[in-house]
Amino acid sequence: MGTSVGVGCSVHRNPEEAGKEAALKALDQKGPGKPDFVFVFATVGYNQQILIRTIRATTSRAPLSGCSGEGIITQGMAAETNFGVCVMAISSDELRFDNVYVTEIALGAGLAGERLAAELKPLLTADRIACFLFVDGLVFDFDPFLKTLEKSLRDKQIPLFGGLSADNWSIRKTYQYHDDNVFSEGMSCVLMSGHGTIASGISHGCVPVGTKRTITRSKGNIIYEIDGLPALEALKDYTEEDWKTQWNKLSLNLCLGFKTPEYMKEEYGEFVVRYMVGKDDREGYVTIQSDVRSGTEFWMVRRDKELIRDGLRTISRQIKEKRGGQTPKFVLQFECMGRGKVVFREQEKIELIRSLQEDIGKDIPWMGFYTYGEIGPVAHYNCIHNFTAVVAAVY
Repeated sequence: MGTSVGVGCSVHRNPEEAGKEAALKALDQKGPGKPDFVFVFATVGYNQQILIRTIRATTSRAPLSGCSGEGIITQGMAAETNFGVCVMAISSDELRFDNVYVTEIALGAGLAGERLAAELKPLLTADRIACFLFVDGLVFDFDPFLKTLEKSLRDKQIPLFGGLSADNWSIRKTYQYHDDNVFSEGMSCVLMSGHGTIASGISHGCVPVGTKRTITRSKGNIIYEIDGLPALEALKDYTEEDWKTQWNKLSLNLCLGFKTPEYMKEEYGEFVVRYMVGKDDREGYVTIQSDVRSGTEFWMVRRDKELIRDGLRTISRQIKEKRGGQTPKFVLQFECMGRGKVVFREQEKIELIRSLQEDIGKDIPWMGFYTYGEIGPVAHYNCIHNFTAVVAAVY
């Protein structure tokens, strides 16, 4: 049989109609037979429970994982709207998909890493390929999570790909999916094993702005002071508007750029980018999605359209070099919400996505979402990214 994959999408506003339409399209494209696994990405305008329940019923209650996003991506389409859902249905006698989940990750990222490792350990076999992670983007700190996950797994390390779930820019509540369950402040995980591999590409497309700065007080992923000033005070240097009322605009246009470790530079470029996911007006601090030490130097960075375009070509080249001429079975794309409609006009954005898809293979089943953070390995090290595209081709 090999592997058969179908992708369907819908922008109906009714969750039952949307879920059924997207699922039926995916099943029709996949071909006969019950799917072995289903991925789902959707935006937050829907009643999420009704949407997932409908997709499960339509796909013969196949195991399901996924999350909410700021938008959805399929072949030739990128829709950033409150009402959009895409479904990928997979049948395979080459690949196996085991899904697990962890809730209440706000209680501690390190604890979440331990709990996920405990769920994964019984499933990890010699033919493991990768894990796909869909994590609440509002409460996640990647570094302590990864440290405890890899410590707990010991000699059973595995590449991580995925995205941090998003909402419609409200920064209030995101959703993760596991079978019939819809929850927040959690992570949904898919372990892929069997006969196959992944070729991936990663690029952010940001350039530095201004001079070097120094974080002078921090704890974990919280930045309290920059150059001796409260972090939010220091950020006034980069905007003429009031950051208290224009925070979304400021954080979407500017990120923190840290010098890339030497072992990653060849694949990744000069800067590792971090999105400011939160702030505290009273204390004057900002939070990012990984830990940072006092004394760390950084630059403010902004997106550059031409670098984003060049980066997509780099992603295509990276994947082609790794796959050795083989055609991918399917592709998953995790694209930062800061690289969509806030940067490009609608047609311009779609043409960029299409160009990448056609370069890798326009007839390949392709699905993705706009994220609050992206996960993908660089130089064999699992990493979190911001303002970045991560594309994983399974073949």
